[in-house]
Amino acid sequence: MTARRISRVFKSRPTVEGAGVHIKRAFGYSQVPLFDPFLMLDDFHTANPAEYLPGFPWHPHRGIETITYVLEGLVEHGDSMGNKGVIGAGDVQWMTAGSGIIHQEMPQPSPTGMMWGFQFWANLPADRKMMDPRYRDVKAADIPEVVLDRGIRVKIVSGTVNGVQGPVRDIIIDPEMLDVSVPAGEVFTHPVKEGHTAVAYVLDGEGYFDDRRDPFAFEMTGSGWMDVTRRCVCGPETVILYERDGAAVAVTAGDRPVRFLFISGKPLNEPVAWYGPIVMNTNEELRTAFEEYEKGTFIKHR
Repeated sequence: MTARRISRVFKSRPTVEGAGVHIKRAFGYSQVPLFDPFLMLDDFHTANPAEYLPGFPWHPHRGIETITYVLEGLVEHGDSMGNKGVIGAGDVQWMTAGSGIIHQEMPQPSPTGMMWGFQFWANLPADRKMMDPRYRDVKAADIPEVVLDRGIRVKIVSGTVNGVQGPVRDIIIDPEMLDVSVPAGEVFTHPVKEGHTAVAYVLDGEGYFDDRRDPFAFEMTGSGWMDVTRRCVCGPETVILYERDGAAVAVTAGDRPVRFLFISGKPLNEPVAWYGPIVMNTNEELRTAFEEYEKGTFIKHR
C-alpha cells in the first residue's frame, strides 16, 4: 500500500473554554476546511482542579457530533434527552446533536489527581443536520484492544483493525477513532479509505509519521513566533494532518514508545457557518438556531 505523507503539522495552543477550563486546542475554527469533516480537537490535561472543575455548564449544540474520550478522571454529564451519568477512565461519549440538544459536562475531582481527556467535534452534512439527536455512552470495557506484531496495541473506538470492529458504528462520516501505542523503534501501518481525511494527535513519546526525515518537507505551524525548534520527529501535543493521497499511514516510534490518537473520516465538502456551539451551512440557519434558543423552541426531539 502507498503510504500517505504529512501535509501539515500543528502544535496545540493553550486556551480557556466553558466556565474556565484550561485546555490545549489542537485544531479548530481557522483550520476549517483543512480537517473536514472534523471541526475541532481539544486536549484537557491538568492536575490542578481549579483548571478543570469549572466545567462546561448547560449549553446547546446543533448540526454536529461531539465525541469525548477520558483517559484519567471523571466527567459527569446530563442532557435534554434525559441521559445522565459519569464518564470515567477509558470511556467514550459519542453524542449526535442533530436538530438540537442542550447538555452539560462537569468534571469531578479526579481519583488519580490528574484530569486528562479529549473532545473533538465532527460535522454533519446538510441533509442530516436536523436529524434526531442520539447519545452513545461507551464504557472502557466495551472498547476492544488488539495486540499486533511486535507489541503494538490498538484500542478501537470506531473502525476496524485486524478484523476487530469498534463499538461505535453507523456514523454518517464513516469515522475511525483509534488509540495506538507503538513500542520504541517499531512501525505501525494502517489502511485509510480513499479520500478520507486522516489525522494523528501525539499523546506521549515521539514518532515519525511518514517516511521523510526532513522537517522542512511539509508545512509546520509552531506554538508561537518564539518557537525556533523544528524537528521531523513529532512529540506530545502535536497534530499531524495527512495528505489525501495514499492508501495507508505508517508511523515509526522513536527511541521510546509513542502513543497517539488516530481519527479519519469522509469529507463533506460543504460550506460551514459556525458560531459558538452551533455549526450549520449558512448564516441564516445560524440566525434561526440562535433565535430558537432565545425563544425556548430550540429542542425539536420528543
